[in-house]
Amino acid sequence: MRPPYLKEGSVIGITCPAGYVSHERIAYAVTLLQQGGFRVVVGKTVGSEHFYFSGTDEERLADLQSMMDDAGIDAILMGRGGYGMSRIIDRLDLSGFARRPKWICGFSDITVLHGHIQAKLGVHTIHGPMCGAFNPDTAQAPHILSVLHALRGEAMVYDMPPSPFNRVGRTQAILTGGNLAILAHLTGSASEVDTRGKILFIEDIGEHLYNIDRLLLNLKRAGKLDHLAGLLIGSFTDMQDTTRPFGQTIEQIIADKVAEYDYPVCFNFPAGHQDVNFAFVLGAMHTLEVTTQGSVLSLVRDNV
Repeated sequence: MRPPYLKEGSVIGITCPAGYVSHERIAYAVTLLQQGGFRVVVGKTVGSEHFYFSGTDEERLADLQSMMDDAGIDAILMGRGGYGMSRIIDRLDLSGFARRPKWICGFSDITVLHGHIQAKLGVHTIHGPMCGAFNPDTAQAPHILSVLHALRGEAMVYDMPPSPFNRVGRTQAILTGGNLAILAHLTGSASEVDTRGKILFIEDIGEHLYNIDRLLLNLKRAGKLDHLAGLLIGSFTDMQDTTRPFGQTIEQIIADKVAEYDYPVCFNFPAGHQDVNFAFVLGAMHTLEVTTQGSVLSLVRDNV
């Protein structure tokens, strides 16, 4: 199920279902979206404070629910991630969204919402930058423009440099995944991500190397790495080691966990918690080709 692509005059809502974000933090995103021909509705949770969160659980749930149900809103861009979606996800009513799906855009903690929508409905969503990434220095950056390309249904092709840890091959399958810690967190829940026969994307930030090892083992023991069509690795930013070194790099840790399988493995995908964070469509069919000279991921477009 694919939501309708946006056009001139389409309405984008901005809400914060997790951590706090200020009005100033989203201001340029509003400007850039309006310059792109969209109208923007700012939710009540923007600028709302409740300790760490952008409002109480009830306030964040109500704001997100309202935007998902509002027939006048065509897409929802998250103000930021952080933490908080898990606290409200089981009370989210998807019945209205199922009748009239719309684009959901965000990443990090928003992986909870992506996973929930995929598990319940199979509706396409957008893994991509949130409001804080929009600023005058990035206004014309390809990764920011990729959000608009995804919303409009334009071609999405990503070129990646080679890596000695890649495993060559070609596959065409649905792309799923998101933040590694969240994917492990969702295992066994109603929002669990089905990886069988799919290309799995993973990324993370600020973890110790031993914990990345543990998170991957969690997925492996749950069978999430057994029957993939391919594995796509984004950025693993600000990784930390212990005083007594773990003994492997992040690339070695990941490669070891999938060494027994034969599907394509691609490192260096430009997405995740880094300055260059390209948008891409979860739940949609993609072609992944990994060679010794480099790799290409491309969205298989339907009739727009």
